[in-house]
This record gives sequence, C-alpha cells and structure tokens, in this order.
Amino acid sequence: MTTTITNATIPADQIEQYHNEGYMILKRIIPDDMLEMLREECSYFVGYQDGMMDERGETTMGITHRGNRYFVANRYRQSHRLWRFIYGELMARVAQAALGQDVYLFHEQWVVKGPEQGMTFSWHQDSGYVKDRDANTQHQPYVTCWCTLDDMSEANGTVYLLPHSRGNTRDQIITHERQEGSNDLVGYTGDDPGIRIDVPAGSIVAFSSYAFHRSGSNTTPNMRRVYLPQYSAAPIVHSETNEPFGQVVPFVKDGRIVYDHAADNAAN
Repeated sequence: MTTTITNATIPADQIEQYHNEGYMILKRIIPDDMLEMLREECSYFVGYQDGMMDERGETTMGITHRGNRYFVANRYRQSHRLWRFIYGELMARVAQAALGQDVYLFHEQWVVKGPEQGMTFSWHQDSGYVKDRDANTQHQPYVTCWCTLDDMSEANGTVYLLPHSRGNTRDQIITHERQEGSNDLVGYTGDDPGIRIDVPAGSIVAFSSYAFHRSGSNTTPNMRRVYLPQYSAAPIVHSETNEPFGQVVPFVKDGRIVYDHAADNAAN
C-alpha cells in the first residue's frame, strides 16, 4: 500500500538553501516519542559495537574507536522499531525536499562521541568515501540526515558545514587523503572554519553528500549522539562492476511511500 506525501512541513527557504548551498536546518522536527525511541536504540547499538570489539580483542574498527567515537552502520534490520523512523513520513518529506519524487535508502548509522574524549572528525564529503572505493564514480549527490539525539553545541562536538559557495563543491567530489591513526578521509585543508551548527535535540540537519563538513571533540561529561540515515534519488553503484554501494531499498516512488517492511525483512 502506498501513502501520498508532501513537502508541506519543510520551509521553502530551507529547501532553497539546500539546493543553493547544500544544507537545510530543521529544528525540533522529530516528535518526542520518536526521539526517545532513537535514544533507546542508540544505547543498544553502542553496546553491540563494544561487544563486537571485545570479541575480537580490538579497540578500533575502521573509523570507530572504543569509548571515543562510534560509527555503527546498517544494522536497522536488527531492530523491530527503527524502520518506522527511517521509512516514515517525516523522513520521506525531508528526503523528497532534497532529492525529488524518488528516494532510496542508501545508508544508515549511529554517530556517537564519547564523554570528555570524543574524537574530532576531519573535513570531508560523504561522497568522498564512495570515491575512495570507486575513483571514477559519477553518482549524483545523496542526502545525509543528521538527526540530533542531544542538544548540539561547540562543547560537545557539533557539526560544521562549508556551504557550496565557500567550498566549491556544488558539482564535484574532491579526492580525499586517508589520515594515519584516525583512518579519516580528509578532503579540505583550507582556513575556512565553516558554519557551526548549534541545534536542540530532535532536529534534523540535512546536507548534500558533496558538502564539506567536520565535527569537533566532545568536552562534556555526556555522550553526543546522532542518528544518520542517508538517502539517494537512484541506486548508487560501482562505475565498473555495477555492484551497489550500501543499501538499495525503495522508499518513495513518484511521490508516494512504497517501502514494504515485510519484503525488506524477507530479502535480508
């Protein structure tokens, strides 16, 4: 069964800003009950990641560093409730505002900085991580939805964005260099500090995968938690092998939600 959706709750000025500068800011847009669910799920998945590292006798997995910084990716099918947010009407509206009438889930992950030690994250484009695996990629920008589970500030390591007009990124993916030690990919080393995004819990900062962004360290005694689903207008595949990157789950087709929860679970 399909559901008709509109962009009515997304301010027109923010949609315009996204298409001109690569980001939009939607403060306190996540309902309270959904926000509480996301916080509960976040606790579970951080514990899950710790368990995986314990089993392997490691403190680092990729760009995850235990107690400092967590990236827990593409585990939503292990939850009986996360799909209601990822494939709900709110995310359909946000994704459509950025991408148009067709939307696929591309990737989803938890991004958490530990208290009083959470690591920084260097300037990068999200699409830089695709290009690192496929140098000839020609994919169109997808949208990253940075959903805040806590109030975000300089003190706890909020995100900084470099608008397209300042990063010259509207139409290109920059080649990134891998940073030794952190395993971060770095695509910008200039002097522009970017725009600091201070927003309350329950906000969504949606930005283009071509837009440069970074984040600071968490100096507070509490974790800094973000849930981050990413959506594309079409499947993103390797330029030579045609193998898909990440998820390729139909979400919106011709302006209607078409996600089938039962079929998604059965296929995976």
